[in-house]
This record gives sequence, C-alpha cells and structure tokens, in this order.
Amino acid sequence: MRIIRFTSVTMACAMVTVCYVLVLGHGSQAQVKTAPQGILAEPPGNAAGPIFAAFEGWGPLRDGTNALLIGYFNRNKTQELDIPIGPENNIEPGGPDQGQPTHFLTGRQYGMFAITVPKDFGTKKLTWTIVANGQKTAVTLWLNPQYWVDFFKHAANENQPPRIKFAMTGPDYMGPPSQKTVATLNATVGQPLDLTAWAADQAATRVFEATPPGGDSAPAAGAGRGGAGRGGAVANPNDPLPAFIGGRVVPISPAAAGGGGAAAAAEGRRPRGDIQVIWKKYRGPGDVKIGTETIALENGGDPNKWVEAKTTATFSAPGTYWLRAQVNDASGNGGGGDQCCWTSAHIIVNVK
Repeated sequence: MRIIRFTSVTMACAMVTVCYVLVLGHGSQAQVKTAPQGILAEPPGNAAGPIFAAFEGWGPLRDGTNALLIGYFNRNKTQELDIPIGPENNIEPGGPDQGQPTHFLTGRQYGMFAITVPKDFGTKKLTWTIVANGQKTAVTLWLNPQYWVDFFKHAANENQPPRIKFAMTGPDYMGPPSQKTVATLNATVGQPLDLTAWAADQAATRVFEATPPGGDSAPAAGAGRGGAGRGGAVANPNDPLPAFIGGRVVPISPAAAGGGGAAAAAEGRRPRGDIQVIWKKYRGPGDVKIGTETIALENGGDPNKWVEAKTTATFSAPGTYWLRAQVNDASGNGGGGDQCCWTSAHIIVNVK
C-alpha cells in the first residue's frame, strides 16, 4: 500500500474527501444563479434545488492507467432530473461527453462513473459542470495526492470489491466503472427486457471492534469494513463523507444524503444479503421501470461462488439507454464512504 500516512482505522476511513465547488454564472449565462451559501448544511427541499458534482478520489487501475472517481449529490428529495450532454452537463477539456450520467437520481450517489487517464496525467485538470434548476455547480478533477484511493483492497480490513459478469462464461468486472459500456442489449417499447447478471464476493479478512458511546466494547456498525466513529460515536457505514467547499468542511446528514427519511426507511426495509445488485437508469430519453431494483444475494463470502441475479427493465420510449448495475458487499453504498469496496458497470440498451 502507498498510503503510509494513515496509521489507524479512523484515518484510513477518512482518506477520501468529497469536493464540491460552486461556480458563478456570468456573461451569456447570467440567468444561471449560484446556490445559496451553506446550502449543503441545510435540509434538502423536494425540488428546484441544485445538483453538486462530486470528486471522490483517484487511484491506479490494473493496466497501469489511473481512474478519476466521480459521483454527485442531488439536493432534491423527490425530483429526479434528466440533463442531456451539452452546455448544462459537460466535462472539459476533451468532452463534453466523458461517460457522465444524464439521469440524476435523488440524494447522494457515489462512484457513478470513472474517467480513465494515463499514468503520466500529471497536474492536468478536468472540470465537470452541471446546471440544474437554473443553478450551476462544478468540480475540478485531477490527481490530487490527498485523494488517492486503492479501489481494489481496503487499507484497513483488506476487503475487496465484489465482482459481476453478464454472461456465465463471460468476463467479470471489479471496481470502478469503465468509460466503456460492457454489454449491448435490444428491447421493444413496453415489453419487459430480461436482465441477468452473476455476482461473487470475498469476505473481508480482518474484523475490527470499536467502543460505542458508554464505553462497552461491541462490534461497530462499520465492523468488517474499517468503519470508525466521528467524535467518539460509532459510524453508520452509509453515512456520507463531509463536503469540502471553499476550504470549509461541511457535514451532510444521512437523511439529506439519502434523499430524506422516507429513503432511509426504505433502505432499512431492504433484504440485505451479503451481496446486493442494484439496477438504475443512467441515461435515456424515456422512463425505465425496473422489476426489482435491489436484488439481495448470498454467497457466504466464497469468492468462487457465483450467484445469479435476475430482473426486468421496461422502457417507455424508443432510443438508446444506459443502465447502471451496481454491486455492493456488506459495506454498502460507496463502501460506506471509503470508495472501496463495490463494483459497477454500464450497459447499453437499444429500444425500438
């Protein structure tokens, strides 16, 4: 491991900081306004709010290149937005299209895509700009040493991401999504399309205990994934990391990040399993209805045991869609905020 500056579980869990930057509209874009100061610390509204692009870290891939890992925070509890690639959804230089979503789910969404850059990318920088509900935000993406992440093994507990494949005899994928889609399917408007994937996972090789408030030793909420408390409390593995805005760290409440209490309650009712396969719309001109969005699987931590996950997708309009398949282990979304260990991949569906 190269992260020699972290000497405890707590520090390892803090090695990635999400970065949000607000950008003022001007000139020909004077109608675009800045999100109010301190908005990240306020409860989210139902609609009409901004979407914050989020830089979540970078790290090496197995072919020697590097990946910039990127997500977002949709501040609207009930408003999902479609923002096409262009002036209001672009990554430059080299864009505007570098694999980012055009369909934005509510709440905090981790690791939605990754941009592959060469090993010698150096000090070059990219910028992802989003204009949502007339409010403009942007984030700078670069090989910032403080944001270094090992996508394939957790620094503290040696956990590894689950794997996914879309044909039983096909290739498997692990870690952050590639800019390339991994499969192409065909569908017809209004007719359910079968979606089948196989997933496998290896359990973490180290388990940690933490002292909860009160002093008695007990397994932490983040046990087995390097979770540690903030301010002495046991961390919730799905708590988001603080945002970094203008040199100031701004915590985001779990309710705000997850889209509100209803979303958190729904998460609590889901069957967990030791693997979850989650399907969502990522791009496309119409609505997508997923039969079962979250599929709970059990493989007992056996890395050689592949478990089948089946669901359907029904499309409301013709066109080209992208779907995102995310695979979580017990650490949850975004690896509980550590950016390891989970896997996702994008597939294309051509709908007639």
